[in-house]
Amino acid sequence: MSIPKEPRQLMINIMYLVLTALLALNVSAEIFNAFDMVDKGLKSANNSLDESNAQLPETIRARAKKNEEFQKYADRIEEVQALSGGANEYIDGIVAKLIDEAGDRDGEVTDLDYILNEDGSRFELRGKKDYNSTTRLMVDEGEGQKLEDYITGLKDKYLALIDEDERESFAANIPIAIDQESWKKSKTKRTGWADYTFNHMPLGATMPIFTKFKNDVKSTEAAVLNYLVSKVGGEEVVLDKFAVVSSPKKTYVIKGETFESDIFLSASAGAKNKTGISISVGGRNLPVDSDGVAKFSASAGSTGKKSYAAAITVTNPTTGEVKTYNKTFEYEVGERSVAISPTKMNVFYIGVPNPVEVSAAGVSSNKMNVSMSGPGGGTIKRNGDGTYTVNVTSQTRKGEFAKINVSADGLTASKDFRVKRIPDPTPTLGGQKGGTLGSGSFKAQQGILPKLDGFDFDARCTISGFNMIRVPKRQDPDVVRGHSGGRFNAEAQGVVGKATPGDIYYFEDIKCKCPGDAAARNLGTLAFRIK
Repeated sequence: MSIPKEPRQLMINIMYLVLTALLALNVSAEIFNAFDMVDKGLKSANNSLDESNAQLPETIRARAKKNEEFQKYADRIEEVQALSGGANEYIDGIVAKLIDEAGDRDGEVTDLDYILNEDGSRFELRGKKDYNSTTRLMVDEGEGQKLEDYITGLKDKYLALIDEDERESFAANIPIAIDQESWKKSKTKRTGWADYTFNHMPLGATMPIFTKFKNDVKSTEAAVLNYLVSKVGGEEVVLDKFAVVSSPKKTYVIKGETFESDIFLSASAGAKNKTGISISVGGRNLPVDSDGVAKFSASAGSTGKKSYAAAITVTNPTTGEVKTYNKTFEYEVGERSVAISPTKMNVFYIGVPNPVEVSAAGVSSNKMNVSMSGPGGGTIKRNGDGTYTVNVTSQTRKGEFAKINVSADGLTASKDFRVKRIPDPTPTLGGQKGGTLGSGSFKAQQGILPKLDGFDFDARCTISGFNMIRVPKRQDPDVVRGHSGGRFNAEAQGVVGKATPGDIYYFEDIKCKCPGDAAARNLGTLAFRIK
């Protein structure tokens, strides 16, 4: 975009850029906040799993010392930990590469890849809305396919640590896997899991995906370690290494939904006698199943951060000693909201496709009903990537607005938009809007071109016609009237070819048509002095 010389036009262009930037910042803040909350919830669950997994190897080794036949199970601990550690490093490597590619691209993740708080701490990813880096690395360059192959192979390696006659039943109980069903059923016609999962996905939206894979790895590690505990005498209770774990289905729920979580003692995989263990939340006892797991649920009646205190009491079956373990957990309740955001500005233009993004927190895009009403003769169409395109045919008057209407899972919302025609382009000759021009340069020109300065749409306007007047010194003017089109015809070329220093050329009554115009518009006059 060229920089205009007129102060008023320069001010308008700057205001447009500022408004566009502000709009981009506000379009999907709620959605990115939701992604961030999900990511934080998964990381919190990962920390709990790390605490639990760190305690189990000591238990396995201690029990294996009591019986030489159990040593083969203790020998598998290092391989389990190596698989999990390698997987976490591999996933962290992909995340770091994506953050750097969407940030300052200096080869490593630094503070420059983040927006910082006033105290210098990292607030959020600088490139969280960037989807080009995600698409390029994960889809075009094949990192997503490599991740898919790695996860599939990792599951087989974990299963190799399970006794052969138990592998089939154990495989159904570990979470690490690639979802090969969703992309095949998707209406977006994706070519594979990586394309379905990462194509055109903003960086901030992919962070919970990678954290979830790390959660799957840690959960699978816990399942294998607990399996080894059961093989070396899992029914024995070790009272000094317990940790309370809450495994919620979701850490961010919508108002009106039900919060659900499994609460269990992480080292109790072999505690099949439920009379030796009791679990309570907020002083209320919960039923405990044969695996030592209790189900906790709470109604999400109001929004905001919630907490609940869990207590697990264990009775040592050998000594009769009773110990109680306590821990407090948190979750957050949000409220559904709908965001309708034009990709450009809050204006629809006649004659060009207007991109629009529509989203509702907590609601799948497939469940949203989006329509258009009001003046402007507008239609709205859903695109394959989940965005929408609006086309309008008539300009709205002052106080009138076209409306985008959304209904989604009991929610309704609408947003007003003005409808305008494409702004007048500026007529130019040789890239200039008038002034002085050398005779040689002037004679080389082929015609008048319209230029749309500061218009953020792909629109092409054409010159319909003009009148041209040559005013030479001390001679009669040469006039070309009713010239058709923007390119000089033979008559106009003849008059242009006469240009000598001191001549003045006027291009008057310049007519132009832009997309959506029913009739040509007048762009005024161009004047050039030949030097």
